[in-house]
Amino acid sequence: MTITLRRTLIAAITLVSVSIAAPASAEEVISARLGAVLGQERQALQIVPDTRLSALTAVPESARRNAMPTDGDAVMTESFLSTMTTPKGNSEWECLADALYFEARGESLQGIFAVGEVIMNRVDSAEYPNTICGVVHQGTGRKFACQFTWTCDNNSDAIGNPAAFGRVGKVAKLLVDGLPRRLTSGATHYHTKAVHPSWANRFPRTASIGAHYFYKQPTRSASN
Repeated sequence: MTITLRRTLIAAITLVSVSIAAPASAEEVISARLGAVLGQERQALQIVPDTRLSALTAVPESARRNAMPTDGDAVMTESFLSTMTTPKGNSEWECLADALYFEARGESLQGIFAVGEVIMNRVDSAEYPNTICGVVHQGTGRKFACQFTWTCDNNSDAIGNPAAFGRVGKVAKLLVDGLPRRLTSGATHYHTKAVHPSWANRFPRTASIGAHYFYKQPTRSASN
């Protein structure tokens, strides 16, 4: 056996011995492979133009639109409403949108939200029906019993201003989706400043927004 061959065999035996004595752990193998993959990914990303990379990592338009900020004040702005697509919803959304259209479409944006809060607050109250449609149409068809004038004034309920309906529809969508109600402090009633109903003397006033005063119905005690 030549010296060179002998040295080669010794080196091979030594390498096998070292491998047997200290085998690589599973974690080391996975780490090595992951490092190799990440290295290849970095190399691939380096050749992608910045403009293309930004487009690939941007939030899709469908996800950006209709995304509600956590700050309620940021939502109640015309600029935020302009980012929303025209909403379509179920019958509950439609009942709220109809009510806002006929009751408050001429109001400021805060005024529209405030009227919507009253309806949503009634839904949450044990004193009223537990659905939006139930609240909006409570008493409809009974003389002097309707809660919202437009439901019993015998006028047409056709939507004559689609743009205004689209605007109040977005407000309705936000409220139905759970926008915090911070404008009217739990109000359950409102009236225009041009009238003064008898109950206004008994209910605490909670807000004055636009053409309306807002009130919260006192909680009934067990003795009542």
